Amino acid sequence: MSEATKQQRKQQLTALQAALAAEHAAVYGYGVVGGRIREERRTEARSAYDAHRARRDALAREVRDLGAEPAAASAAYALPFPVQDSAAAVLFAAELEDRVAGVYSDLVRATEGELRGTAAEALREAAVRAVRWRGESVAFPGLAERAATASATPTA
Repeated sequence: MSEATKQQRKQQLTALQAALAAEHAAVYGYGVVGGRIREERRTEARSAYDAHRARRDALAREVRDLGAEPAAASAAYALPFPVQDSAAAVLFAAELEDRVAGVYSDLVRATEGELRGTAAEALREAAVRAVRWRGESVAFPGLAERAATASATPTA
């Protein structure tokens, strides 16, 4: 295996592990969201939770296929702000999706072929869910550069 191939594989594995860690955090986060969200948005939260669990499991398989041990989930995660009501849960769900989109953006850059397509699809899905939670879109989902200027208005 050439040095360039080894480096590319290492970058791919690093990006896969980061996406896996983000999915672990999203699954945890949607547990918080589900406990605070209003009844009429619970189905949406459950659907997002299921989607993140499926992505998490697929990423763990990808990491194993590359001969590495998948990153383990943490027992708990620090929340970026208190999630005490439905409005905060909606804002948190949008934040979760923005974070997931960011790591999938990195995975798109680090991969090629079928895995790149899968990462792009996951980025798109996270961006669409963020729009649904937030009620507005951003120009370039998944790019950290725009995060500082994005406004997040909850639409509980």
